[in-house]
Amino acid sequence: MRRVVAIALGLGVIAVLGWFFFLKSPAVDAAAGKAVAGEGGGAGGPGGRRGRRGGGGDFDGPIPVALGDVTRRDVPIYLDGLGTVTAFNTVTVRPQVSGQLLSVAFDEGQEVNKGDLLAQIDSRSFDAQLQQAQAQKGQNEALLNTAKRDLQRFKELVGDGYVSKQQLDTQAQTVAQLEATVKANEAAVQNARISQGFARVTAPISGITGLRLVDVGNLVDAGTTGGLVVVTQIRPISVVFTLPEQSLSDIRAAGGQGLEVLAYDRDNAKKLAKGELTVIDNQIDQTTGTIRMKATFANDDKALWPGQFVNMRLLVRTEANGLVIPANAVQRGPDGDFVYVVAKDDKGVAIAEKRDIKVARSENGTALIASGLNDGDRIVTDGQYRLQPGSKIREAKDEPVVAADSAAGKKLKGK
Repeated sequence: MRRVVAIALGLGVIAVLGWFFFLKSPAVDAAAGKAVAGEGGGAGGPGGRRGRRGGGGDFDGPIPVALGDVTRRDVPIYLDGLGTVTAFNTVTVRPQVSGQLLSVAFDEGQEVNKGDLLAQIDSRSFDAQLQQAQAQKGQNEALLNTAKRDLQRFKELVGDGYVSKQQLDTQAQTVAQLEATVKANEAAVQNARISQGFARVTAPISGITGLRLVDVGNLVDAGTTGGLVVVTQIRPISVVFTLPEQSLSDIRAAGGQGLEVLAYDRDNAKKLAKGELTVIDNQIDQTTGTIRMKATFANDDKALWPGQFVNMRLLVRTEANGLVIPANAVQRGPDGDFVYVVAKDDKGVAIAEKRDIKVARSENGTALIASGLNDGDRIVTDGQYRLQPGSKIREAKDEPVVAADSAAGKKLKGK
C-alpha cells in the first residue's frame, strides 16, 4: 500500500513540473505576445502607449484658457456684520380707566396713524361724573357771584358806618373761599373729562398693530398687564448689529455717525434697504470682542421687519483708482497667492508666467490687488488647473474653457 502511495505522489510532482516548463516555453510567450498585439495594436498601434503619446499635438499645443485684464476703478470698502431688525418704537396699548370693552376699531396687522381710534370702553359712568362735577362747579360759581356782590356793597357801606370793618373782612374771606372751591370744581371737571377721554383708546404712535389681546365684552382695568394690543413703528426702523472691535478705528476715521449702511437678506444675495449709521455703543463687549451699532432706515417699502436677521455692510471708505482683477483669477499656493500672467517666450509664443501677488481685499467677485501686478497685464481667469509656469496658452474666445478641455480629453481617449 505504501508503495502505491509513493508512486502516485511521484507522478503528481512530475506532472506539475511538466506544466510549469510548458508555460515558460518561447512558443507560448510568442502566442501571448501576438494576442496582446492583436487586441491593443502593439507598441505602435492605436491603443499602444507610444500611439497615445505619438501624436503629441494635445500636449505640445497651446492650452485654451480664459483671459482677463488688470483694470483700475474706485473700490468701496465695506465692513460686514450680522444685525437684527428692531422696531423704532414699540408701545403696548393699555387702558387707563376701568370698564367694559364695547368695541375694537382696528384689524390685526392693520397700519394705524397716531390718534386713530383703537377701542372704546363704556364711558357712561365717566359721563355722569363729568356732569356731576360741572353741576357742582355751577353751584359754587353762583355762590361766588353772590358773595362778590355782597362784598361790593359792604365796601360802599363801611364808610357810612352801616357795616363794620369786621363784617367787611369776613365777607372778603367768604369770597376767597368760594373762589378756591370753584377752582377745585374746575379741576374735578377737567379730571372727569380726562377719564371720559380715556374711555376712547387711541393709537399713541403710527405703526402696525399686532394680535388683539382682549376681546369685546371683557372688563378691563387701568394698567392691564397684557394691554389691548401692541403697536410697532416700522417707518422708520432700526437695525442693531455688531462689528469686531478692530473696526472701530476705521469707523471713527471715516466720520462715525452718518456713514452709509446697506442691509442684505440672510443669503447675502438681495439688498433690502439703504440707511445710515446713527449710534455707536459707548463700550465694547469684552466677552465677544465686538461693538454694537445701530443704523436707521426709512423702510418706506416695508422690506425690513422687526425681529428679522439681516447682513449689514458699513461703507467706511472708497479706494480710489484701485487695481482690480476677477477674484477667480487668484490661485493659492504654499507661498501665498499668485496668478498666471500672459507672457511671451523667445519665439513670441504666448505662455503662462506665474506671478506672486498680495490681495488687499476680495468681495463680490472682485479682488483688490496691493502688489504684484501692473496696468495692462493680461491674466488667466479660467483653466489654471492645467497650467504650469511656461505652459503655452491660447485664448478660448469661441468656446468655453470647460468645453475645450472636454474636447481635448475625448481626443486623447480616441488616440
